[in-house]
Amino acid sequence: MNSNAPTIALFWFRRDLRLDDNAGLYEALSSGLAVQPIFIFDQYILEKLEDKADKRVEFIHQSLVKIQHQLQALGSTLDVRYGTPEAVLEQLASAYNVKAVYANHDYEPYATQRDLQIADWLKSKGIDFKMFKDQVIFEKDEVLSNSGNPYTVFTPYSRKWKEHFRPELTEPFQTELHFQAFVKQTTLPIPTLENMGFLRTDAEFPPQDVKDELIKNYGEQRNFPAVPGTSRLSVHLRFGTVSIRSLVYKGINLSESWWNELIWREFYMQVLWHFPHVANSAFKKEYDHIAWHNNEIEFKAWCEGKTGYPIVDAGMRELNETGFMHNRVRMIVASFLVKHLLIDWRWGEAYFAKKLLDFDLSANNGGWQWAAGSGCDAAPYFRVFNPTLQTEKFDKYHQYIKKWVPEFGTNSYQKPIVQHEFARKRVLEVFKEALKPA
Repeated sequence: MNSNAPTIALFWFRRDLRLDDNAGLYEALSSGLAVQPIFIFDQYILEKLEDKADKRVEFIHQSLVKIQHQLQALGSTLDVRYGTPEAVLEQLASAYNVKAVYANHDYEPYATQRDLQIADWLKSKGIDFKMFKDQVIFEKDEVLSNSGNPYTVFTPYSRKWKEHFRPELTEPFQTELHFQAFVKQTTLPIPTLENMGFLRTDAEFPPQDVKDELIKNYGEQRNFPAVPGTSRLSVHLRFGTVSIRSLVYKGINLSESWWNELIWREFYMQVLWHFPHVANSAFKKEYDHIAWHNNEIEFKAWCEGKTGYPIVDAGMRELNETGFMHNRVRMIVASFLVKHLLIDWRWGEAYFAKKLLDFDLSANNGGWQWAAGSGCDAAPYFRVFNPTLQTEKFDKYHQYIKKWVPEFGTNSYQKPIVQHEFARKRVLEVFKEALKPA
C-alpha cells in the first residue's frame, strides 16, 4: 500500500459498464473518498474462450473506451488491467492508498466464489469491500413465497414481484451529481485486444436505446423473427451498458409483455442463486438419467445449420454469423436438439455459451432446461415442438428463413436428418423410461 498517496476508494466495474445510474458507483462517489474506477480483464475467464475473435470481448473493450472518454472529459481515467482478480487487486493496493473497494453484486457461481475470496483478502489488508444491488430490481431473498422459500414457477414469482414493485425502485442513482469525486490523473492506457491475445472483429453492435413504439407493440410482434419487434438490448443488459431501472421504468405504462420478459430474467437469476447446481446438472434430478443419443455427426449438422429443417437452420446460421438469435427461434432450435436429435441439453447450452453475444449463464441455462423439461417451470417432456408448424405460425412467408438459408426451396437444400414423427416417438419413449418411478 502506498501510504504516501491520498486515501481513495476503488470502484470495480464488472457487469455495469456505465457511469450513469450505477448503484455501486453512486455509493463510492458519495463516500467522501476520491474514487479511482478500475476494470479487470479476468484471465480466468478469457483463457477459457476458444475463439480469439470473440465479439463479447470486443464489446467490453468498446464499452471501456467509451467510459474512458467520459472520464477524460472529467480529468480522470480508468485503470484497466489484465490478469487474475487477486493479482490485479494486489497491484492496485500497492499502487494506491486504498480504503475501500466498491462493486455491484454478481450472482453467478464463479462470481460469488470470487467475491468471497476477494472479500477475505481485502479484509486481511484492512480494506473494506462494499457491494450493492444494481443489475436487478429484486435480488436473492427479496422475492420469496409466503412460506419463505424461493419460487420455482414463474407465474407466482412474477405475481409476487409485481406486488413488491414500487415505481420509486426505478429512480436512477444520480451519479453525475458527484463526478467531482473521481481521482484526478492523466489518462492510463487500456490494454489492446491484441495484447490480451484477442483479435478485432469490427462487429456492429445494436444501439442501446429503445423506442416507445417498439415497447408498445412488443407483445404482438416479439414472436416473429422476420419482424424487428424485439429491442436487441440483451447484450447491453448482460454487460450493464444500460440500467435495468430505466428499462423497467419505460415499460410500466407501455407493455405487460415487456415487463414480463424483464421479470423472467430476474426469475432465472434467482433460480441460479438459490439452486447453483443447475449450472451443471438438471434442476429436476431425475432428468440426469436420460439415455441421450448424442450423435456427434448430427450435433455438427445442428451447429452448422444443416439439419434440413429450415427454421432450425436459419436460427443456427444467424447465431454463427451474428452472435444473435431471435428468442422464439432459440426455443425451436433448443427443442429440436433435445427432442428430435435426443442430444444432451448441456451440449447445446455450451454451444450457445460460446456463440451468443448476450450469453448470460442464468438465462441460457434456464432456457435450455425449459426446452429439455428438466428445469423448474419447464415445458413438459411430452411437448415436442413441430418445426414445420412453428414455421407456419411464426414465419409463414419464410422471410426469416430465406434471409439465412438462401438455398431453401432448391434441390441443393439439405434433406432432413431425422423425421419428425420418428423423433417424437423416440423421445417420448426414452424420456418416459428414464422418468418412470423406481
